[in-house]
Amino acid sequence: MSDMQQVKIKLKDNTEAAVLYGMQDMNLKLIEKNIKAKITARGDEIVISGDNEEVLKAQKVFNHLIELISSGKSISVIDVNYALNILNEIKKEVKEEEDKPSKYLTEPLLFSAKGKQISPKTLGQFKYIEDIKKKDIVFGIGPAGTGKTYLAVVMAVRALRNKKVHKIVLTRPAVEAGEKLGFLPGDLQDKVDPYLRPLYDGLYDTLGMEVAQKYMEKGIIEVAPLAYMRGRTLEDSFIILDEAQNTTPEQMKMFLTRIGFGSKAVVTGDITQVDLPRNDKSGLILVQDVLKGIPEISFQYLNSKDVVRHPVVAKIIEAYDFYQSEADERR
Repeated sequence: MSDMQQVKIKLKDNTEAAVLYGMQDMNLKLIEKNIKAKITARGDEIVISGDNEEVLKAQKVFNHLIELISSGKSISVIDVNYALNILNEIKKEVKEEEDKPSKYLTEPLLFSAKGKQISPKTLGQFKYIEDIKKKDIVFGIGPAGTGKTYLAVVMAVRALRNKKVHKIVLTRPAVEAGEKLGFLPGDLQDKVDPYLRPLYDGLYDTLGMEVAQKYMEKGIIEVAPLAYMRGRTLEDSFIILDEAQNTTPEQMKMFLTRIGFGSKAVVTGDITQVDLPRNDKSGLILVQDVLKGIPEISFQYLNSKDVVRHPVVAKIIEAYDFYQSEADERR
């Protein structure tokens, strides 16, 4: 039988305690539900007792959340879920002496236009960010809501601010998903703008609408459909190809060969959401085999554990994955 122990955590004051515990102690209840230790909160003091391993786990979760509060962040049930999930992931992948949740969850990447600190929120996101820093080309592959596109835009703005690049180029294929472009009003740019909206949203959040639009007018930021990339060489640029599952193999090769000196590229997509005609192969699916083993290129795979939208989105993704795996077995 494992040793039992008791640990006390002293909070700064009752205000910090109220933020940590959450409305009607929702945060505390969630931690208790997921960790097999007795947790007693009395004012500005938390007492954790039980099995050594479980007590240590609870202590790490609380310490991480306290660190977030100290940085000025309000704590929600989502933050508690992230902390619990990250501990489980870290235990599998890193040594005990490196087992510090804050290393993975609180590293500030950038402050948004509204002053919000932007940081990776899951282990998968942390690895994705680390590869973007180190590699020339990074493929971020995973379902909706995992932050693939948003974090790529954040890293592009970060590189621009740090003068690592002189230009940001954001592109995606304008593939029709049930609606014909010809039926939409306006010129070609008006027709493709809705497809580029997630990229605009990321720019507006990180830079603010006024600054982002000024940069676009000056050509410092370019947002364009993938077809506009043909025949160009992009140097000293941070280039993002979004919705890459809707590229053909030829388009993917065309894009990757646009990259010039001093440039970095991030390619994002969800290989379960291909909108190409049934007989067309996705360039994002094929490229995983073609480019594997090249040291300057990284493939990062995000999954339902990395979803940062409403918690039900992760469950929806898992349900679809289970349904698909069952269907594949029946074939």
